[in-house]
Amino acid sequence: MRSMGQFWTLGFICNFTMRYCQIVMGPAGSGKSTYCAALQKHGVDSGRNIHIVNLDPAAEYFSYEPLVDVRDLVQLDDVMEADDLSYGPNGGLVFCMEYLLEHDGTTWLKEQLGDMDDDYILFDCPGQIELYTHMDVMKRFVEKLTSWDFRVCAVFVLDSHYMVDGAKFLSGSLTALSVMVKLEVPHVNVLTKMDLLNRAARQQLEMFLEPEIHELLTQEHNPSRFNKKFQKLTYALARVIDDFSLVRYVPLNINSEESIQDVLLQIDATIQYGEDDDVKTKDFELPDPDDDDEPNILDGPMLFNN
Repeated sequence: MRSMGQFWTLGFICNFTMRYCQIVMGPAGSGKSTYCAALQKHGVDSGRNIHIVNLDPAAEYFSYEPLVDVRDLVQLDDVMEADDLSYGPNGGLVFCMEYLLEHDGTTWLKEQLGDMDDDYILFDCPGQIELYTHMDVMKRFVEKLTSWDFRVCAVFVLDSHYMVDGAKFLSGSLTALSVMVKLEVPHVNVLTKMDLLNRAARQQLEMFLEPEIHELLTQEHNPSRFNKKFQKLTYALARVIDDFSLVRYVPLNINSEESIQDVLLQIDATIQYGEDDDVKTKDFELPDPDDDDEPNILDGPMLFNN
């Protein structure tokens, strides 16, 4: 009879079935589609599958091949041309997003996404800011993804060109804060187009990445008459952001693999990507030490003669 000490257990990593996604939001022209394409290319170079879903029914061009395209379900031009709707561009876009969240729309989207394990999907969203700040469309969309076992991170993208003075910084931060509070999911703010800033603008931008509100709101950075008149209001709003450390930004230069990796690492940490790996065990039986014909794996490496 063999003793219990002769049975060993080997452990190896086996992934839980978990799905991850980023909801990529931001104003029109802030670089959402470019951001998605850069992350997908980085994933290809690093051996990681990152898929993109286009959620903009008005999109005309993007530099990636989408896994799912909402325009196959509904297009903004068709909605605007429908005689029984009479929507303009903004109303038509809201209608398209509402249609996506109806039963037929969500059923279609779920079928298109499939049920592959360890999905990592970027949802490239429209640039209509009111979808995120005060309407419940994206909130309902996030809840639907959560019910499909997705871990969701909201990524709010802002153009770095508009974040180089105190007033614009405060405006962008309040918008990002509004989105964060509305969606109630892990949230990361990304400053895009860093590669397009000149050296002086980059140096000035550094103070906005780790902001000191009192310094940003000095007359040197806010010389307008409006800022002088509403200085107390501006300081009150700024202290809400500063006192609670609610808004911080991660810079992104799409021409730098290191910058892309830094952004992706921060987002992965936010949604705990890969942290659900579990240990799966497998038993094997050691050979009988009394059997001289069988090699003992505990004796170390063995040499074989030809």
